[in-house]
Amino acid sequence: MADTFTTKTLHIASGSDETVTDLTADCERFLRAAAGGRSGLLNIFVPHATAGIALIETGAGSDTDLLAALRDLLPPDDRWQHRHGTPGHGRDHVLPALVPPHATLPVVEGHLELGTWQSVCLVDTNVDNPDRQVRLSFLC
Repeated sequence: MADTFTTKTLHIASGSDETVTDLTADCERFLRAAAGGRSGLLNIFVPHATAGIALIETGAGSDTDLLAALRDLLPPDDRWQHRHGTPGHGRDHVLPALVPPHATLPVVEGHLELGTWQSVCLVDTNVDNPDRQVRLSFLC
């Protein structure tokens, strides 16, 4: 199975603010080493109950817009039943239902096949956990 499945864990310091972190370059670096020019699938997985993976445009305001939309949909206030941590932290546990903790993407001849403006991003609204892991797995 070593020829068909390769995995690596990224350690991301997301800080103490809500963030959208572009992982596209990390994914491409991983594929250069793992895919060796082969085609297959890249799975990106966040093993956390309060973060997700999104495919969005970055750098033109969409990342900021996403965080604003999530604040509107999931207000950081005391309405949540899940009440440990920072006030409003319960919303962070609902986030993965809207921004799933995984994505599986096509890899063609060793390169991630994204649309022109798509980037692979970690979405993290949990200000109580500044350190994240992201698992990249290539399957051919």
